[in-house]
Amino acid sequence: MTRSPAAEAASTEDRLSPLKLKRVGIDTYRENVAYMHRECDRYRAEGFQALAKVEVRANGQRILATLNVVDDAAIVACGELGLSEDAFATLGVAEGHPVSILQAEPPPSIPALHRKIAGERLTRDDFRRIIQDIAERRYSKIELTAFVVACDRNELDREEVFFLSDAMSRVGRRLDWHEHPVVDKHCIGGIPGNRTSMLVVPIVAAHGLLCPKTSSRAITSPSGTADTMEVLANVDLPFEELGQLVRTHRGCLAWGGTSQLSPADDVLISVERPLSVDSPGQMVASILSKKVAAGSTHLLLDIPIGPHAKVRSMPEARRLRKLFEFVASRMGLTLDVVITDGSQPVGRGIGPVLEARDVMRVLTNHPNAPMDLRQKALRLAGRMLEFDPDVRGGDGFGLARDILDAGRALEKMQAIIVAQGAKPFDPEHPPLAPHCVEVTARSGGVVTAIDNLQLARIARLAGAPRAIGAGIDVLARIGDVVETGQLLYRVYAAYPNELTFSRQATERDTGFAIGQPDQITRLNVEC
Repeated sequence: MTRSPAAEAASTEDRLSPLKLKRVGIDTYRENVAYMHRECDRYRAEGFQALAKVEVRANGQRILATLNVVDDAAIVACGELGLSEDAFATLGVAEGHPVSILQAEPPPSIPALHRKIAGERLTRDDFRRIIQDIAERRYSKIELTAFVVACDRNELDREEVFFLSDAMSRVGRRLDWHEHPVVDKHCIGGIPGNRTSMLVVPIVAAHGLLCPKTSSRAITSPSGTADTMEVLANVDLPFEELGQLVRTHRGCLAWGGTSQLSPADDVLISVERPLSVDSPGQMVASILSKKVAAGSTHLLLDIPIGPHAKVRSMPEARRLRKLFEFVASRMGLTLDVVITDGSQPVGRGIGPVLEARDVMRVLTNHPNAPMDLRQKALRLAGRMLEFDPDVRGGDGFGLARDILDAGRALEKMQAIIVAQGAKPFDPEHPPLAPHCVEVTARSGGVVTAIDNLQLARIARLAGAPRAIGAGIDVLARIGDVVETGQLLYRVYAAYPNELTFSRQATERDTGFAIGQPDQITRLNVEC
């Protein structure tokens, strides 16, 4: 009888002594990687090859990893097995613990992957098998990339988008808050400074609706909601503690990285972002799977449009809205989509500290609070409040404004901050990065356009979000009349080199277009 590779490997494992686990301090970003010395007895006995999938076992735990072969004993010695940071954390045993390694069976869903690469339409079961294998880290980066590109090139039909979304929501943890409605808000992204969630959550929670908001950290932007909230409080909280906090305060603003909600999405993002692949089907599946897994029953979705946003036109936004609505309906999620103005940054600050300053100024009704951030947050919060069956349609905006103006939103935000572990922060004296350059208008006229992508790039070159005080303080808006030499924005950088990089970027392109009033593109949006 012919035995499988795994059975052969298990037989070899019985004959060879275990290896000692070594933590190799390499961040492999959402990929489990194992390191073995080329002269290791186990390597030669089992016929491993570089980039092969292997199974690592220790203390009753097992993980799948991609094998890297090394020749330097300073990295991994012959009697050791090294694991990357992700893999070491996932296996969860101490360094030096005995571990065994064997060849992994090919993922069962590979035939379905090959059919999708060939352009075939997949079934619901096909997607379930693929997503299960992805969540269990059975796919290599090459196989993940093949799946992402195949779904992007052979665009998924709307039934396939539902199959993918449903499969992603069913792998990992799935929450039930035992009440109705459970509300949430999400923006598809791409607009710097758009920190409306940090205003919407305390407004909605102050009203009494349950709003468990878990957010992401920045990957390609100058700050995510979790990065900005981390200026004010801890965001990396144990899941059980987070659940109690939500039940007590009706809301939270935490990082979702440890929640294990739709874990396959986190793995897919690790290849989508470097490839700049963000197809409509994958975007819908990513967002809706996490909201359903988090126990949300009602979702407000913000789709900004603009010449430098993810969605460039109203027809494109409407097509995306219809796809979201179809899939949400099939998943039992009540969805309200709002198409908003994404022609320029929202608020003044771009970067964690500057955005936190803007949020707190709005909450405290400060005279220098950015009015565009305030108004957008109120409109979104108003739409969310209308998920409450006791709030009549059209009354939400006024109710949200009253909650904010009366200080109830500030009180709720302060309670959430304390519960999550408050950090000292003074919005009047924010801890900005020490190096600054001022960017001025090269000619006089009217600001006709602002390039969101360029400003985000400049802020990242300055060190945001890694340096929380780095970023951009925007002082001019579309429609403002400016003179030659007038200040457009300040760039704050943590280190001289970063200041040099960001200054060079502004010299090539400030991100501001200055011309005549009739050159301004007017967007007909909902808020």
